[in-house]
Amino acid sequence: MREPAHAGSGSAGSDCCEFWRSAMGIKGLQGFVARVCPDACRTVDLREMAEKHRIDHPDSPPVIVVDAMSCVKHWYTPESWVCGGQWREYLAILEDFIKAFMAAGIKLVFYFDGVVEEKKLDEWIKRRFQNNKEIARIFQFIKTHRKQPGREMFTIPSALPTFTRFALKSLGQKTVCTLQEADFEVAAYGLQHNCMGILGQDSDYLIYNTCPYFSIEKLHLDRLVTVMYSREDLCRALGLSLTHLPLFASLLGNDVVPESLLEGFWQKCLVTSPCRNSGYNRRTNILLAVANYISKLPCSYSSLKHLEEMLPLGSDKTLLSQGVESYILPGQHSPWILPNITNCQMFPLQQQTAMCQDKEIFQLAKEQHIQSENYTIFNILSNGEIKCSNSLEDECDREIPGQALIYRPARQHIYSVLLESGKDGDYPVVKEWFVYFGNPLRQPELIKPVQPSIPGGTPSLKTLWFAKGPDVEKQRYRTFLACFHLQDEMEELQALEAPVAAFCCLLAYLMMQVSSLSLEDLNAFVALILCLKGKSAAQLAGLQLAQVDSRAVHLGAVIVRGLTTLLMANSACGFPFRMDDLMPWEVFDGKLFQEKYQRSHRGCSMEELLEGNESLYTPFQNLKSFICKVCMAKKRTIQSRPRGNGFFTGTRQREYNPRFQQTHRSSFVPPYHNQMRGFPRRNHQPQEDFLFSTLTFVYAIVENMDRDIQTAGEDSTFLLGKDNK
Repeated sequence: MREPAHAGSGSAGSDCCEFWRSAMGIKGLQGFVARVCPDACRTVDLREMAEKHRIDHPDSPPVIVVDAMSCVKHWYTPESWVCGGQWREYLAILEDFIKAFMAAGIKLVFYFDGVVEEKKLDEWIKRRFQNNKEIARIFQFIKTHRKQPGREMFTIPSALPTFTRFALKSLGQKTVCTLQEADFEVAAYGLQHNCMGILGQDSDYLIYNTCPYFSIEKLHLDRLVTVMYSREDLCRALGLSLTHLPLFASLLGNDVVPESLLEGFWQKCLVTSPCRNSGYNRRTNILLAVANYISKLPCSYSSLKHLEEMLPLGSDKTLLSQGVESYILPGQHSPWILPNITNCQMFPLQQQTAMCQDKEIFQLAKEQHIQSENYTIFNILSNGEIKCSNSLEDECDREIPGQALIYRPARQHIYSVLLESGKDGDYPVVKEWFVYFGNPLRQPELIKPVQPSIPGGTPSLKTLWFAKGPDVEKQRYRTFLACFHLQDEMEELQALEAPVAAFCCLLAYLMMQVSSLSLEDLNAFVALILCLKGKSAAQLAGLQLAQVDSRAVHLGAVIVRGLTTLLMANSACGFPFRMDDLMPWEVFDGKLFQEKYQRSHRGCSMEELLEGNESLYTPFQNLKSFICKVCMAKKRTIQSRPRGNGFFTGTRQREYNPRFQQTHRSSFVPPYHNQMRGFPRRNHQPQEDFLFSTLTFVYAIVENMDRDIQTAGEDSTFLLGKDNK
């Protein structure tokens, strides 16, 4: 497989989903430390600590390992967050963050969750439904007030964690995508590499016996001052030792031991505790009572077994042991655990249980996953499962299906490429956990791979990943395009700059899949990609919107999720594109899209839409003509549907349509355009090309007429407006 090209030291990362770690550590512990144990919260100067580290460890430069998933919401500080993301602003913010630490001689190592572990699935699903409610409130606010809500309703832009990983990689940082829950790997790395500390916001780092834990929430970047949480001071306040902390955390409820099983135990501790304080809330009193209870226990395996017998742990009496064990890092031992019991977290997924049995392919996918150089494909090759969190989508908009459904046909082709479906009569299915309206998430959807339409058949993974030469380059590119039903457009797309070609691929696919998208939507997207190129992060930050359109917010999230689908296809097909060319800061800006969308739907002229830049007029017409031609070949006519200032204000949920759950069965089946269902794939005919050329000529005439009418002071519509169909 050729190197996944990129700027800096690396390119893309791989994970199965983007999600907030369900409960950042032990419920209530972080607040408890701040309120009840102020001595455990020490303000520290990271520059001074780095200098001391250099003196104490002259052969070991100061390194901070960063739990990136607990940091992303603190890193995203651009004013606008609902419109799809201010990606160039965000990239500049990350660059400034890195430079501040580099100036102090501190190296950063970034860790990202690469999986949702099975034990966390129920909590992950619960959080997804809570996010759905939060997103519904955001859209209701936008429709009512036509502006972005305040920061108190903040939710991260769709796919932010994924693209943060790509951004850090492109900025030359060491970026690791984990094979298990990231907090364990972060703590282990910090201990094994004698790191200066861990930067994050997860109280589990108070439990692990590892290097110091620094707060991202309290960080003042300009001075490199933050709060360090002291395990030793926490133990003094609780009357415990460091050895007690894993049991303490497990008896409070963690990822392994559900809180629901501990309520009776807590009540017993509260009744017998001398530490109860009416000035504290119940959770604080529980923490003090549990600490008091275990401080009296002998630190031994028999004590833990006695607790397991006492607790209502159901059929699995080893839950408490597993909870304690989850905090024991490689090379460490605990008196609560028998010495011959090895932490299962040290042995992540083995290939024997994987869907991919080719050792060479499996190993390369795994290495690229860990090094953040591919996207999602290792999760598919290893256990045939993929998850995707919430997107900023309006469940009341009945015209636009969920992004999960829009891109499913493309994913089915990608699955076929990866799993080589049909080979040796094998047709594996992929388990999808995707959040969209109407999906109860009670079980995964079983999605069948569908072979893309490629003359001569789909190349093998061995060919796509390891072979070399110009013919293989063409095979990679054609296979990538076939995942989006564009294999016949290779010559025209290769003539474009790579980011523009990738965006046009995505846009053509989107216009084919969603029949409600209009000529005005197409104009806005094409104007966006062309006008974005020359704009700096500062210029985009200064762009002011008079109002925010909820439908454009929805479309912004859909297009950004589409970029992650491009990443998946690129990873599967052997990197026909540089991963950096598929990044949102190359092709998308939320506020700029809002501006183009609103102007296009108000019927503005091409000149206004393109900001008077004459050099963009011809590329605009060419790109739009290309996409219209592709759609016409599939009998998809893009019609004009200007919405003007009539903002969508619907609040009723769309009705659940079972057609959304139908999987892709033929070479081209848009899930949301019933009239086109089952239309067979065919080559362009000469008469079609002539018809399209004629229509393009008519478009140009109408445009000139529109400009003449506008000059005369009359109202006109942009291109084929309502009255010019």
